[in-house]
Amino acid sequence: MSYAKALHCRECGREYPLQPSHVCEFCFGPLEVTYDYDAQRKAVSRRSIESGPLSLWRYRDLLPCDADRAVDLNAGFTPLLRARNLGEALGLSQLYIKNDCTNPTWSFKDRVVAVASTKALEFGFDTLACASTGNLANSVAAHASRAGIKAYVFVPSNLESGKLVGSAVYGATLVAVDGAYDDVNRLCSELADKYPWAFVNINVRPYYAEGSKTLAYEVAEQLGWRAPDHCIVPMASGSLLTKIGKGLDEMAKLWLLDSVQTKISGAQALGCSPIVTAWQAGTLNIRPVKPNTIAKSLAIGNPADGYYALKVIGDSGGSAVASDDDEIVDGIKLLAESEGIFAETAGGVVIAGLKRLVESGRVDRDELVVAFITGAGLKTQEAVVDKINKALHIAPTVASFEEAIAQRGGAIAGNQGTR
Repeated sequence: MSYAKALHCRECGREYPLQPSHVCEFCFGPLEVTYDYDAQRKAVSRRSIESGPLSLWRYRDLLPCDADRAVDLNAGFTPLLRARNLGEALGLSQLYIKNDCTNPTWSFKDRVVAVASTKALEFGFDTLACASTGNLANSVAAHASRAGIKAYVFVPSNLESGKLVGSAVYGATLVAVDGAYDDVNRLCSELADKYPWAFVNINVRPYYAEGSKTLAYEVAEQLGWRAPDHCIVPMASGSLLTKIGKGLDEMAKLWLLDSVQTKISGAQALGCSPIVTAWQAGTLNIRPVKPNTIAKSLAIGNPADGYYALKVIGDSGGSAVASDDDEIVDGIKLLAESEGIFAETAGGVVIAGLKRLVESGRVDRDELVVAFITGAGLKTQEAVVDKINKALHIAPTVASFEEAIAQRGGAIAGNQGTR
């Protein structure tokens, strides 16, 4: 069963029944799921969670859908890794990486789509759809395949080839739209009014967004039931950051954590940084921008949850930072070379942003810091292909190998000389 009780307008506070709707009819504010926390508190404990499956469904009682009917690809409960090498490079004594690259379609979007697709089936929909910068399209296509229903995924036409293939392979109808994500989203909003489909990030958005909370739940559990001191989160719409904050707050409310004093900081690409720009200007008013960055998964020029992300950042004592494309590539390479994790461009944004925050003193060097890496790098190889060492091309001889190494100016590891 689910302990979700209503949809609540984040602006005027009006409540609505649990239905496929995302906007308040009175003030047009966004709707969010509310829960019966008293009932949850009686049903949920650390022990009950620990006895659950090694997936996001171990938090079934904290989600707005019936987990017994889940569309399940075994998403979630991804590794939380102590990043000693990267921490040393950045000057941090307690750095952890939450590695969501290991999800079924290699991004955190599997969390939100697992919840959204399950709720869509509860509502009786037979078609999933979405507007996407790539990762969401991959996940919607995969979950629709798993559920045995149809899928339509809409993406900008200039998307990375890996993400296009990663949607089409599941049999979804892939629609490449001329324009940026915001153009795609406007089109999908019109289509959602015309076709009886579950658009996971439009009419099913309140339920979809709740899946992101599981990142916060997992981190706290994996740290031994404690909240981190500081979280670094990539921002596109801003929803992920707000839900990590909500997830931590809920765990304290349900007595799963003793206290939460976590600073939450957001990172964007400089070429699409409307939330960071507002933060730096000291305003809650977001001015839309036209994206121009290699970090296409974060390229949302008019972020729907930007205002709420700014509130969470400010209320938590966090900060916001943007990095340029060269810094993003350097961040991808630094994470890969230090910790063996190949992240997509959003991961490069997080590592580059963390580096800036440490250098500016906005992340304390002794804080327990968690950096959220939300997608795998094989999807965005174009970003780094010209910035990495090319393969040595040799004849099948020792001499050819040693000559190639010498020409590159390197030393052969473990070379003992001639015996």
